[in-house]
Amino acid sequence: MNLLKKYTGWFVLGTLIFYLLSVAHLTPVLLPTLLAWGANIAMWHTLAPSAKRQVTWLMMIGVAALLFAGSKGTWMTWQQIFAVNLPMLAMFVAVSFLDLTSSTDEKRPLPKGLSAIFNTALGVQALGAVINLSVILVFADRIKGAIKLTPEQQFILTRNFSAAAWWSPFFVATGVAIIYAPGMQWQKTLIPGLAMGLVAIFFSTIEAFKRTKGDFNGYPIRKESLFIPMFLASSVIFFHFIWPDISILVLICLLAPSATMLLMRTPSRKKSLSHFVNHKLAQIGSQFALFLAAGIFSNGISAIILSYPQFFNLDSFTFSPLLFSLTLAIMIAAGVIGIHPVVSIAIASPMLLPLSPDPTQLGFLFLSAWAISAGSSGLTGLGLLMTSRYQIPTKTIVANSAHYAIVMWLLCSLVNGFFL
Repeated sequence: MNLLKKYTGWFVLGTLIFYLLSVAHLTPVLLPTLLAWGANIAMWHTLAPSAKRQVTWLMMIGVAALLFAGSKGTWMTWQQIFAVNLPMLAMFVAVSFLDLTSSTDEKRPLPKGLSAIFNTALGVQALGAVINLSVILVFADRIKGAIKLTPEQQFILTRNFSAAAWWSPFFVATGVAIIYAPGMQWQKTLIPGLAMGLVAIFFSTIEAFKRTKGDFNGYPIRKESLFIPMFLASSVIFFHFIWPDISILVLICLLAPSATMLLMRTPSRKKSLSHFVNHKLAQIGSQFALFLAAGIFSNGISAIILSYPQFFNLDSFTFSPLLFSLTLAIMIAAGVIGIHPVVSIAIASPMLLPLSPDPTQLGFLFLSAWAISAGSSGLTGLGLLMTSRYQIPTKTIVANSAHYAIVMWLLCSLVNGFFL
């Protein structure tokens, strides 16, 4: 165990490297699977008690469901149980490298007014689309100053960060959608997703301006800081056009670390990378634990569904716009009460796939559920971060964004019905 803890970061990095080697058929998938679970064991002690409880319950329910289904003659393969979310973990490790390209600016004064609100909303979405959760910490720590984060600052950050799930190939939500909506074409959701992201920016900006009358401390965003997100997103699209047989997820796993080493600004790349592997990668235990547990849980649910098809038979339904809308509403509500989007997606996928839905529409459903629920809930990861680190009460987060969730749900239903 001590050896595991000492080299935790390298186990995490090995998960990415050997996953890519397994995709190239150079190593068996068993190797990155063992490394992922080894890293999970090593990082278990770093998890918050609430995270441990959630993961434990997911695993217990999943294992119980698998054993019960097995007693009925339905058995899942070890790859389905232990390695189903391995591609998402590899992607998460890859995009974590992009944290090395971020920089902070502590000297510039905080801007105020409508433009400050808009630029903060735009910046947290564009940067968060690539660099992910660390952007929230950078923005929030900078704009709160010596006082608490205001409710308006909170919803500008959380809504617009989460909205990147609609369109960013670097967001973990994209990896989840690709896995749980087999055949999804991310390119077809890009334009509708960007439109939803812009709606989130304008909607939140106008609301924050009305509530604060412009008395809002924003983040001092710089044009050059948007270069890396745009460069990486363009690179993914370009290389996918050249090599369409290579999945978006694998491209991200290759491009994110490569671009980081090319674009990072540091006196010593070797020292920065070594510190990152040994310290930063060793601290992402909650994500590893959640995705691995969700894999067991989702396959337990799938096994139960396969064992009792008569109870979960949706043959009398079609994946109509109405079913899309109802399912999205249920998934958003589940997120608000604390069920992580990856868990609700893991439950919905095996129930909807037998209806032979259009994979891109199903993927857009999952992206929408993630974007809206993560930005509106006080009990999922992002909401808990706001509560624990910035003392924003859970009820305030939910009350701030209940109307936002309803409006975005309606818009997503319309986008699905008319444009997908």
